[in-house]
Amino acid sequence: MTTAVDKASPLRKPQLVSADQPALKKQRTVSDVNQVDQLKQLTTVVADTGDVNAIKKFSPQDATTNPSLIYKAAVMPEYASIVDDAVTYGKGNLSLTMDKLAVAFGTEISKIVPGYVSTEVDARLSFDTEGTIKKARDLIKMYEEVGVSKDRILIKIAATWEGVQAAKQLEKEGITCNLTLIFSIAQAIACAEVGCTLISPFVGRIMDWYKKANGVDGFAPTEDPGVMSVTAIYNYYKKYGYKTIVMGASFRNKEEILELAGCDRLTISPALLQELTNASSNVEQKLNATKAVNMDIPKIDMSESTFRWMMNEDAMATEKLAEGIRGFAADIVKLEDIVKAKISAKFD
Repeated sequence: MTTAVDKASPLRKPQLVSADQPALKKQRTVSDVNQVDQLKQLTTVVADTGDVNAIKKFSPQDATTNPSLIYKAAVMPEYASIVDDAVTYGKGNLSLTMDKLAVAFGTEISKIVPGYVSTEVDARLSFDTEGTIKKARDLIKMYEEVGVSKDRILIKIAATWEGVQAAKQLEKEGITCNLTLIFSIAQAIACAEVGCTLISPFVGRIMDWYKKANGVDGFAPTEDPGVMSVTAIYNYYKKYGYKTIVMGASFRNKEEILELAGCDRLTISPALLQELTNASSNVEQKLNATKAVNMDIPKIDMSESTFRWMMNEDAMATEKLAEGIRGFAADIVKLEDIVKAKISAKFD
C-alpha cells in the first residue's frame, strides 16, 4: 500500500530571490533559430488566447481558450460579428447564446490550428458532475452542427473531484477532455487514473502564491515552485506510464517556459510567444520521459478520500483552485452582461 506524499507537495524547498539579488541565469549560446522554433522541436506549442489573429501569427499546433480569454476577445471590435451571430442563433436564450459564442470562437480557431481546440464548460458547474456532462455534450453537438468533429475538441473542465468524475464519463463517450486549474499532484493523478486526454497544470499562479507567502520578488528559474510542480507531475506520469498529455500553462515569464522544454505541450500567451520569437539563445531540453522512468518516485493510491485529504493539506492548491474557479465565473458573468444587452437590443 502506498500513501500520499507529505503535505501533498512534490516540491523541493525553492530558492528565494530578493529584489537586490536577482536570479543568476545560465549563459546560453546564440542560435540562428528563434526560441519558439527551437521549442517546437522539443514540445508541442499551443496558443493560449481567444484572439484568432494572434493565433494566425504564431502557427501553433493547438489552441486553448477560457472564459477570461473569450471575454477579452468578445469585446474586441474585430470580433463583434461573432458575438452578433451567436445572439441571433440563441433567439433570446442566454445560455444557448453563451454556448454558441464559445463554439463560434472555437470554430474559427479550428480553421487555423491543425490540432486540438479547448473549449471550457461554465465554471459555475465545477462542483456539478451531471451538469458538466450535459454541458459538454451540448457543446460537442454544436460543434458537430457546423462540421467540426469532436476529435478536434477538448472539453475544458476544472479539476475538482466532481470535474474529474465528469471527465471519466465523457472520455468513455469519446469526448476528449482537458482538465484545468491543476495545482496539485493529487489532481494530476486523479485525472490520469480516469483516462483524461490532457491536463493543464498551472505554473505562474503557483509562483504568485509562493511569492506572496514567502514575501519575495521572485525565484531562480530552476527553483520556481510552478516549474517544479509541473516537472514533478510530468515525471510521475512518465514513471508510471500514464498516457494523459501534460500541458504546462499560466506562465509569467519565458524563463518558466524554457525550464519546461520537453514537456508534452506548453500553452503560451501571444505576448510570451513574441518574446520567444525575438530571442535566439539555445533552448535545452529539460524534461525527459526516458530519464523519468528510472526515477525513484513513490506511487500514490488515489481515491476520493485521498484526493480531498491531499488538497486539504495543500493550502496553495486549495486556494488557487477556488480562486481560479471564481475568476472564470466572474468573467462569464461579465460576458453574459454584454450578451444580455445585445439580446435585449435585438429581441425586446
